Formats: sequence, C-alpha cells, structure tokens
Amino acid sequence: MQATLLSVLGLALLGALSAQDSIPIQSDFQQDKLTGRWYSIGLASNSNWFKEKRHLMKMCTTIITTTADGNLEVTSTYPKGDQCVTRNSLYTKMEQPGRFSYASPRWGSKHDIRVVETNYEEYALVATQISKSTGPSTMVLLYSRTKELSPERLERFTQFSREQGLTDDEILILPQTDKCMADAA
Repeated sequence: MQATLLSVLGLALLGALSAQDSIPIQSDFQQDKLTGRWYSIGLASNSNWFKEKRHLMKMCTTIITTTADGNLEVTSTYPKGDQCVTRNSLYTKMEQPGRFSYASPRWGSKHDIRVVETNYEEYALVATQISKSTGPSTMVLLYSRTKELSPERLERFTQFSREQGLTDDEILILPQTDKCMADAA
C-alpha cells in the first residue's frame, strides 16, 4: 500500500516537473536586450486572483533593469481605481539563460519564470509557473515595446496560452489606457 502511494506521488511529481520542462526558453537569450520599457499587452492565467480581477485590468508599463549581480529588477506601474500602483520584483537568474525565479513574500508564492520568445525590439512572451499553498497556477504575459502589436503576435500569445492549458476565458488582451503610462520613466 505504502509503495503504491509513493509510486503515485512520484509519478505526479514527475508529471509536474515534465510539464514545467515542456515550456521552451528563448534560444541564445541576451538579457541586456530585454531591459528597458515594456507595455503589458496580454495576460493569461488560471489563478483565482486573475478570475476575480480580470474585469478591472488594464495595460500597464514595466521597466526591466539589470542589477549589479546580474538579476532583473522588474518595476510595473498599473492603474488601480483612480491611483497608479507600482510593484517592484527581483527576478533571480537561474543557471539556464532566460529562466528566473521569484518568491513573493506578500502572497507566499514561488515563481519559475521563463522568457519563451522575444525579438527584443517588438515583443516578449513570458511564461510563469506559480507554486502556492493553495495550489499551482500558470501565467503568460505578452510584452510590447509599443502600446499596440500586430494581430499575428496577439494570435501567437493566445495560441501559446492555450498550449499551456489555459482556456479562452483565462486569456485577456489588456484594454489600452493612458492612465499611469507617463509615470513610468
């Protein structure tokens, strides 16, 4: 009985690990080219907070800079009601270029972040596997250097999100706004 339970748990863990490993990472990733200003154009997630807040979400700005020790400082500014809220996150680089980890003290979650694909000058597609006491979730972000992207890039974001098991009601092209856009330098 115990051996059967351990086998089942082992297979479940192996399945979770292989699902994470199936997420591709940008080949020949060049971290310095990822820095600068980005606009969050698309967001997809199967997390409960996304389902609750989806109708309130708008486009935001994200500034990515490299720290002295080679990690990424990610600063996002977004509209929340009549205010602009700024969140800072430190993405710690992992051994594989284009892969980062982040632990959220606020939510008690661990994030495995992967830059899936980017051409650095137009768009970046980023996937995150989130581990939390309430269960795992997936998030996919589509960044753009401008407030608009081609229909082909938007379709690639939707297609990739579906490949990660996300449904159409978990995929959102964020509504454009000018609010809080000038505040992010």
